Amino acid sequence: MRPLSILARAAAFASETKEVFLFLLTLDHATLPDPIRVVNDYADVVSGGFTYVSFPFEIVLPAQRDDQIPVGQIKVDNSDRRIVRAVRSVEGPMQATLQIILASQPDTVEWLYEGFQLKSVSYDAQAVEGELRLEEIRIEPVSRDFFRPGNFGGLFADA
Repeated sequence: MRPLSILARAAAFASETKEVFLFLLTLDHATLPDPIRVVNDYADVVSGGFTYVSFPFEIVLPAQRDDQIPVGQIKVDNSDRRIVRAVRSVEGPMQATLQIILASQPDTVEWLYEGFQLKSVSYDAQAVEGELRLEEIRIEPVSRDFFRPGNFGGLFADA
């Protein structure tokens, strides 16, 4: 993670600013023809060579705590039906990437959240909601081997 740009820091600490922080959301899956790219703004935004379509959504960023896995919440407007069609068409979770940019410098990513999976998705006529979760790696096996003196003598002082 790189530090915020000087302009972003000035905007964040100012009592008033004309700068606007925008959230860019990318949803992808191996079976989708193209990733879904949306921005929570009133106009489309081009960032990093990709067009992010104006699309209302709310996001609760994941907490950064050592004692729990980061889980964010997302709620996307369902008036267009594009997102719900994509959610229905894929098997398994979609990959989600969230970037925060300034509207005045869209090619500078101020903050990046990547590696999330869109899980626990529910939808109705108004909204598509889900959790942004990191892959649970704490339950994955580290090795199929047992670390014993006979197998890994260098790990043991008296082996």
